[in-house]
Amino acid sequence: MKEFQIVVLAKQVPDTRNVGKDAMKADGTVNRAVLPAIFNPEDLHALEQALRIKDQFPGSKITLLTMGPPRAVEILREGFYRGADDGILLTDRAFAGSDTLATSYAISCAIRKIKNADIIVCGRQAIDGDTAQVGPQVAEKLGIPQITYAEEIVLLTDDKIQVKRRLERGIEIVECGFPLLITVNNSAPRCRPRNAKRLMKYKHASTVSNRQESNDDYLSSALTKPHLTIKEWSVADIECDREQLGLNGSPTKVKKVDNIVFQSKESRTIEDLDEDIDELMQELISSHIIG
Repeated sequence: MKEFQIVVLAKQVPDTRNVGKDAMKADGTVNRAVLPAIFNPEDLHALEQALRIKDQFPGSKITLLTMGPPRAVEILREGFYRGADDGILLTDRAFAGSDTLATSYAISCAIRKIKNADIIVCGRQAIDGDTAQVGPQVAEKLGIPQITYAEEIVLLTDDKIQVKRRLERGIEIVECGFPLLITVNNSAPRCRPRNAKRLMKYKHASTVSNRQESNDDYLSSALTKPHLTIKEWSVADIECDREQLGLNGSPTKVKKVDNIVFQSKESRTIEDLDEDIDELMQELISSHIIG
């Protein structure tokens, strides 16, 4: 039975349900320091698809890859709690301000370093940008086929995969060989909950940088409990062109950001009576709001 090497791309994103006036910096980038950070929802759907592959092919390995600041290690731990085998944090100041083009370039370089990935899975899009560009761009840069808008893996064998795609006006089943990249819709099954045993095993997992900042004895921990050390890669650890990273490698520029708050200028209360409802309908029609 084949043992698949699966890479799940995940992102720690600001919770867009709590966007305030300080959500953007003057340069048009997200001010992540003032927003709560969460695991991008559709990336959790992608993780569930990877876990289902591992359920079917038990020898498979799931590596969770994320790019972000040091605190993004939190979602790697979250992935461990749910069943991921390994995690890599791609972090460096040189990545700051990356748009989708620079982000996909950095991620593709990291995947090349991982080597021999059969299946790369990610969410369709992140809720902080809603572009749905990173997954397809990564596939293009790696020169591999892609299946987008995936909802379910219908069939998986040693040499091919069949995936159900959820489209705007229906569904379709597509087939592909390996390696490939799959982007997963939010209509796919939700990710399974945390496993209590894995939570206890990995709750102290962190990168060496995290332990240095907290003055932990990271050397003895790395020797006695290697599963608690999360890999941390910088620009120096991946073969890449620095000019294609960060703001320098990002042709997308934000010209202006407006914070719009909708307010009701007028309001009225009507009773649950036929006369009141008829009066309201006549007013809406005469003012051409409806009709």
